[in-house]
Amino acid sequence: MSQQSFLARQALFLRPDPSRVVVRRFKPATEPRDLHPTEKTRANHIVDRVLALDAEAAASQLIDVLENFDGRHRNLLKTFERRADEMEDAFAAHQAFSRIQRQLIGAYFLLEYSFESSALFNPSIVLHPDQMGAPEGGCRYVLSLRAVGEGHISSLNFRSGAISAEGGITVDPTVRLASVPSVDNRVAVPDGEVVDLSFPEEEDISERLIFPVTASQSNGIEDARFVRFEDEGRCTFYATYTAYSGSAIRSELLQTDDFIRFRMSPLYGSAARNKGMALFPRKVEGRYAMIGRQDNENLYLIYSDDLYAWDGGVPFMRPRFPWEFVQIGNCGSPIELDEGWLLLTHGVGPVRKYSIGAALLDKKDPSKILARSSEPIVRPEPSEREGYVPNVVYTCGAMRHGDHIILPYALSDTASSFATMRIDALLRSMEG
Repeated sequence: MSQQSFLARQALFLRPDPSRVVVRRFKPATEPRDLHPTEKTRANHIVDRVLALDAEAAASQLIDVLENFDGRHRNLLKTFERRADEMEDAFAAHQAFSRIQRQLIGAYFLLEYSFESSALFNPSIVLHPDQMGAPEGGCRYVLSLRAVGEGHISSLNFRSGAISAEGGITVDPTVRLASVPSVDNRVAVPDGEVVDLSFPEEEDISERLIFPVTASQSNGIEDARFVRFEDEGRCTFYATYTAYSGSAIRSELLQTDDFIRFRMSPLYGSAARNKGMALFPRKVEGRYAMIGRQDNENLYLIYSDDLYAWDGGVPFMRPRFPWEFVQIGNCGSPIELDEGWLLLTHGVGPVRKYSIGAALLDKKDPSKILARSSEPIVRPEPSEREGYVPNVVYTCGAMRHGDHIILPYALSDTASSFATMRIDALLRSMEG
């Protein structure tokens, strides 16, 4: 069966927008590490130069800064003051700052960052926690996206939208402004930190950007695989993501109930020292379960009694068809159907071409493969092949809506789009 018989690509595209910016800390040094002595000296030189300005010159300079960045950020003066306070430990003994001096000094230790200037890709979709305004017979959703800016640093951004009863997809308008969350709490744990974050409730979800906040994430929060997890009548949204420090990777967990307040936690164990982990949407036979890739080639099924500790795992799916001979991986959390667990996979074939396939796993024992795609269900079309990494289609998570699978997917590590698939036709296309 050809993919056209059950796959419908949507004329919806989410492309990187370099005009969307946030302010980030600038020391001058690379965040989040501490300042070394030379950088502290430079920081104090900046303070000395600001203090040498007379009151009129300082006020004039601050006005110029505010006029230059007018309309690009919220509450800049408060942001400047907060940044000056954060830098206080690096400053030598000094006279008391005036309010204008404090605001101006804070401005010198911030930079404007275009967080999606290079790419907006590897999406994941889940049901929105607030279904107010959903179309009749339809639903609202939250879409997560990996945004990449200067220095190839990845962060996590969001969109929202609606799905009609018939499977039509719309995306809500994106707000021009963007913001990073406040860090409400940090707790040191072995080999990392647990960090609580929050955004103002009045901000639109498209404003919310989760930028690296710990050393393990300092070079990127990559490929979040969101899932709506149900346990004893309670729903929680989890996302497994890859934390990249610049020299090492590991899997971490993001948790939220409302996409306003988040908790980031490290994962432990041998299986968590890899990327591409995806959590099942509920416990399987009383235990947490994950799909992972521990050897850069095969898929593993991993069980745990502890959501944060993942050891071992059993390989249960290996490359079988030519389009996946190089390696296979998961494309997000399994989706529960009456027939079994639907697992979307990616395969790497000749000339490093990434395509998307699927497998049907047994409900009680997901290590049993009931059926599998012998051909890709989504492969790069000619119009989708060009980008930062050519010949790639990829997703970090789809969702079920009625008789359809709603599939957001990335185009050559640059932009994102959507497709829908009829579940019955997809299952018929798979080989036992």
